[in-house]
Amino acid sequence: MSSNRDEKKRSDVAQILDFAGDRRGLTYLGCALSAVSQLLGFGPYVCIWLVARDLIAVAPNWQAATGVATYGWWAVGFASASIVVYFVALMCTHLAAFRTASNMRKQVSEHLLRLPLGYFDTHATGELRRIVDGCAASTETLLAHMLPDVAGSVAMVAGMLALLLAFDWRLGLACLVAVVVSFGALMTMMSGKGMAFMKRYMGALTDMNRTGTEYVRGIPVVKVFQQTVHSFKAFHDAISDYARMAQDYACTFCRGPQVVNLTALNGLVAFLLPVTLFLAPGEADFSRFVTNFAFYAVFSAVIPTAMTKMMFMSEASQMAGDSMARVREVLDAKPLPVSASPAHPAGNDVRFEDVTFTYDGAEKPAVEHVSFDVSAGSTLALVGPSGGGKSTCASLVPRFWDVDAGRVLVGGVDVREMDPRELMDQVAFVFQTNKLFSATLADNVRAARPDATDEQVLAALSAAQCDDIVAKLPDGLNTRLGAGGAYLSGGEVQRVVLARAILKDAPIVVLDEATAFADPENEALIQRAFARLAQGRTVIMIAHRLSTVVGADKIVVLDGGHVAEEGTHAELLGAGGLYARMWADYEQAASWKISAGGDGGSPVPAATREGGEA
Repeated sequence: MSSNRDEKKRSDVAQILDFAGDRRGLTYLGCALSAVSQLLGFGPYVCIWLVARDLIAVAPNWQAATGVATYGWWAVGFASASIVVYFVALMCTHLAAFRTASNMRKQVSEHLLRLPLGYFDTHATGELRRIVDGCAASTETLLAHMLPDVAGSVAMVAGMLALLLAFDWRLGLACLVAVVVSFGALMTMMSGKGMAFMKRYMGALTDMNRTGTEYVRGIPVVKVFQQTVHSFKAFHDAISDYARMAQDYACTFCRGPQVVNLTALNGLVAFLLPVTLFLAPGEADFSRFVTNFAFYAVFSAVIPTAMTKMMFMSEASQMAGDSMARVREVLDAKPLPVSASPAHPAGNDVRFEDVTFTYDGAEKPAVEHVSFDVSAGSTLALVGPSGGGKSTCASLVPRFWDVDAGRVLVGGVDVREMDPRELMDQVAFVFQTNKLFSATLADNVRAARPDATDEQVLAALSAAQCDDIVAKLPDGLNTRLGAGGAYLSGGEVQRVVLARAILKDAPIVVLDEATAFADPENEALIQRAFARLAQGRTVIMIAHRLSTVVGADKIVVLDGGHVAEEGTHAELLGAGGLYARMWADYEQAASWKISAGGDGGSPVPAATREGGEA
């Protein structure tokens, strides 16, 4: 708790700089050099004052002003030095920014890998991508450009105030009236409601990015079902919300203050000229007074630039706060706890003991008081109506989540007491929807065992019934899959994923509806791959096609998060319970076919029983 409070007390920029590591000092050096650069930039204006002083003093005998050329060279020197120092400053801040962005991406990505799978169910891909990539990129911009510019702006304002009061404090105060008015207008936009509105504005931007990502990903499905208008509505609404936020910010919070700001800065002469005309008659050294006026008239062009740069301070603060808040949200997400003295499983059996689990935000448990066991080397099938808790139970074995009550045991050891790496070595998980990387076929299979040889990869592919896939690919194992490469069907992808599981050679295999997207031909091949994968292993399989679980050693029927019944296929049919009714429905559905019929000879789909009536 105290550490969290300490983090809140530290500025967002300080927290961001924690990611810079040993290059943190380069940021401070770059900001200091940027400030020096801005101060050197005032040198030419001082030289202009000196030139005007000398020329007015000898007017109209201009030739008598012998120091003008020297002042000119000094002005060139100050300007050149300012440019060089600013270049060095940017080099320092860029080096620190690159390291900060890199470390931020690494730490956030590594932390995401340690989070439970449930975290990704509640956080959209677009949102996480913006945090990993977008926040790091904006942070890079912040440190590389905006932060040194802020330091330069502070130095510019300080130097400007000093110069305004150095030559004639009365004329300087006249110029400062415009500065005070402008600063007041800027603070109106930077604080209070304006700052709160900016946070809502950034939230609207995030929602737009998230919905845009989801919309683009769903375009194929949308076009097939001709639901373009309906699917676009969420994206359109997000765009409209963002546009309305931007318009409201510009018109409501910025219009009045911005008008005052621009009027004060661009009309600065309206403050300077009356004071000059008022003071001029009483001046004893009129030539010096004219020189000072000329300086302030020229130098006033710097004031709008200085005040404009002050706005970057607010933007930099808001950017740092938004980026750090989103990064901190990920880093504060807690991984599953790891036992200080992990226990080692004594076998490959799996047992659920009175397990209850509820998803975050859910009103009722996904599974409640669930108990069953799977002996080592046997196959258990989880079946039941959709939403019964089958996938939840399967996900609890490799500890994608922690149970609320009860225990999940592997080899007699609670999975919470095992080392996560050892648990992952024990379990191979084949998802319902699987992911192939944009890499070669060999690398996709080798993801399970990076040190596997090509011969071992080929053996795994052959065991997974993938010989035809290897044969048809132009470069065999070295064929790149995905974007810019070959594409496989859903059933073929499933077989490749099974090859990955076979190569891993884990003693426990969890299959989550692995034939869901396979055609009959691929399903037959996948079933043969299953048989090869199951040899000598403990298998937990989820299936909606009951024909795939007939040979299971045990079948557990889940309904509404509870175990309705369990037994072998024959035992459950004899019991005449839920499984028997599901089997009867399955057989009926499997026997139905589509036939042609109807008036006028036009083909009309009709569901008919084989050998029965329509």
